[in-house]
This record gives sequence, structure tokens and C-alpha cells, in this order.
Amino acid sequence: MTSKPGSSSNGHSEDTRHAKVEVAIDYAALSMKDHCPLGMYVIPSIESLLVWAGVLFVHQGYYADAILKFRLTFPPSYPDQPPIVQFTTDVFHPLIAQNDGTMNLRPRFNPWRAKHHRVFHVLHFIKTTFKKHELDLISEHECLNKEAYRYHDSTSSFAALATQSAMLSQSASALFDRDHPSMSGRYHDIVFHEVQDEDLENLREKLGLQSWN
Repeated sequence: MTSKPGSSSNGHSEDTRHAKVEVAIDYAALSMKDHCPLGMYVIPSIESLLVWAGVLFVHQGYYADAILKFRLTFPPSYPDQPPIVQFTTDVFHPLIAQNDGTMNLRPRFNPWRAKHHRVFHVLHFIKTTFKKHELDLISEHECLNKEAYRYHDSTSSFAALATQSAMLSQSASALFDRDHPSMSGRYHDIVFHEVQDEDLENLREKLGLQSWN
């Protein structure tokens, strides 16, 4: 049996359209209570609805005060296949590859179940992997960064490197410089801008916010 000319590309286009519908539904669902984790922000990329830019503000633990940018790329087969998570901020973490920032999702989604798993589950997993209790559960065979597995051998050494990652993620070059190289080798769609103290005070006043001490 032979396929009609162009049937393969038409099937791919149909898959992509279906994936975009599913992704759009998932994005709208993030407005529901507890769907988007606290301290995390995501937006669709200007490139494609199937690419999201995200940033995670870590408040506690080894990575406290880290500001971590990441990217989610949804395959045309989504939700049958999971999105790819890639950190564009250089971060020392057992589940994150040092060469390209890819995160291993298998500790939580093995296997991925299309009828049960959605993107908000992925976002919550991303956040929990920076907490101590989740780090304790990681097995060596799951690590994409074997060096970071030293956590299980020397907590103090791991803590120092995690703290260093957090400090570097707050640097002016990492936050404000669009030419700063990222783990993915591409620009990130969430861009921070430096704000002068006077402008910040005016903005707080306009929004009715109290000044920070």
C-alpha cells in the first residue's frame, strides 16, 4: 500500500495542530488554583506556541535565591509524548545536563501517561527537584550530571556548588545581558531590565505597594 504524495507532511501538520490545541488548553489551565507553582512564571515564546519560556525563583534550600530560566519544547505528538525541559541558566544539579541544560523527567514520569500527565505536573516537578527531599530520592542512574551526584557523598561540597549556581544566576550578566551565552545557545523570551531606585519607588507608589526596608 502506497501513501499519497504529501500525506506524511499532512499528517505531521495535523499532529502539530492537535498539539497546539492541547498546549493552548494547558496554558489556559495554569490560571486555575495550584496549577502554576508559586515562584514560577511561564509564557509562550514569540517563536511558537509549542515553545514556552519560564523562570523559577527559588526561595529555600541549597539553591535559595536562585533565578533560573528554562525552556519547554512540546513535540508535535504532545500530549502522547512529554515536553523537553531545558535550562538556559547554567545550574549545577544532578538531573540537569551540563552541556545543554536538558533536565531528566523520568524520575517522575516513567512512563509518561498522556491521559494522566499534563504540563502543570511537569512544572511542579521542576520546582520540587530543587528541594532537599526530592534530591534525596534521586538515583545515580537518573543523573545527567554525575558530578552533582556527590550530594550523596558530601553534602557540604554539593551545597557550596549549589549556592555558587544560585549566586551566578543573580549576576547582572545572567539577568540583563541579552548577549550572555545560555545553556541552549539561544535567547530567552523572559528578559529582565535594571530599574533605578527612583523609578522603582515611583512604580511601588503607583501600584499602592509599601516600600521595602
